[in-house]
Amino acid sequence: MRSVLEIATAAKKASRILATSSTSLKNGALSAMADALITNSDTIEAANRIDMDNGAKNGLTSAMLDRLLTDKKRIESMAAGIAEIIKLPDPVGEINGMAKRPNGLSVGKMRVPLGVVGIIYESRPNVTADTSALCLKSGNAVILRGGSEAFESNRAIAKILADAATGAGIAENAISTIPVTDRQASLEMLKLDRYIDIIIPRGGYGLIRFVTENSLIPVIKHDKGVCHVYVDIDADTDMAESITFNSKVQRPGVCNAMETLLVHAGIAEVFLPGMVEKFVKAGVTVRGCEKTCEILPGGAVEAATLKDWDEEYLDLIVSIKIVEDFDAAVDHIANHGSGHTETIVTDNYRTARRFLSEIDSSAVMVNASTRFNDGGEFGLGAEIGISTQKLHARGPMGLAELTSQKFVVMGDGHIRE
Repeated sequence: MRSVLEIATAAKKASRILATSSTSLKNGALSAMADALITNSDTIEAANRIDMDNGAKNGLTSAMLDRLLTDKKRIESMAAGIAEIIKLPDPVGEINGMAKRPNGLSVGKMRVPLGVVGIIYESRPNVTADTSALCLKSGNAVILRGGSEAFESNRAIAKILADAATGAGIAENAISTIPVTDRQASLEMLKLDRYIDIIIPRGGYGLIRFVTENSLIPVIKHDKGVCHVYVDIDADTDMAESITFNSKVQRPGVCNAMETLLVHAGIAEVFLPGMVEKFVKAGVTVRGCEKTCEILPGGAVEAATLKDWDEEYLDLIVSIKIVEDFDAAVDHIANHGSGHTETIVTDNYRTARRFLSEIDSSAVMVNASTRFNDGGEFGLGAEIGISTQKLHARGPMGLAELTSQKFVVMGDGHIRE
């Protein structure tokens, strides 16, 4: 078995070749990768069954098992995601802002790959496919270090993709995996700043903290998703109920699911009884502030604690807080949000514009489910993650976000006086 250093050294070498590979070569490899997922779906499902059985034995929640599940439908979705990436324009080599200076020099910026991208992630095997495809199209080599709960699934998918890519002419080691799950391997990976250009962690708060505290390599954080829906006093209650329910229940175990519902005090008594009844019927545990519990007596709502406002449940649990006004909602999000996704439901145009302006998150929405904060839904194809920081990318990270820029200068014998 190769050491982490050997894997990183080989990936660095592959990245130099991949950076200058043609779009047609990369697209041909992506097509082969998509086909290989379908052809080898039985192999992937068999590997996933091992992970699912181990997860059940180890007490993973139903939401976590849902994230882990990789059946034929999800394999087809992975392949479709790769097919969408093929259709997207290749950002590498694009020159922007070329302008002539007074001295006759032409100066612009060219998009270039980042180099070697290291991904440390938990649970979801589709990340293996999405990440590999996005990195390849954007000219980056990738080193994948998945979690122990999805070890067999990730290993199977990565091998299928890597074999298909090299078979189509892509440099060997452009797609690599760290074949062990112990923390020491991750620590070694995080120290290899001579070989790995960027680290992207995807997972829970503990993983994010571990990576940011130990990495010598720049980190783009895919932090936790404490997402909010704020139901304004001018909301259409039917629309608010639909958006709120979808944001929480459609797929609760993902980062763009709503965790906290904020409701204007002026509409709470009208809106909350029906909303909570719908949640309870769907099996959602409801935790509410003191005012929420007063409106809904009888045990339907548990009393929320201060900890609940900062919690990413990733499960069928929701916290509800009644706020006095718009400003109180904005303050709550500023104090407890993770900078991921926030939605307002309102028919008031001015209030909606204030929300867009005053909320500082990677995606801010009006009258739409939080579940739309997704690379595919935003037209980026697949995504490598949703960055909740401001440098160098923010929100869903697609192809362009996996590149940097360098200045290019065209002269005609120019010398500086």
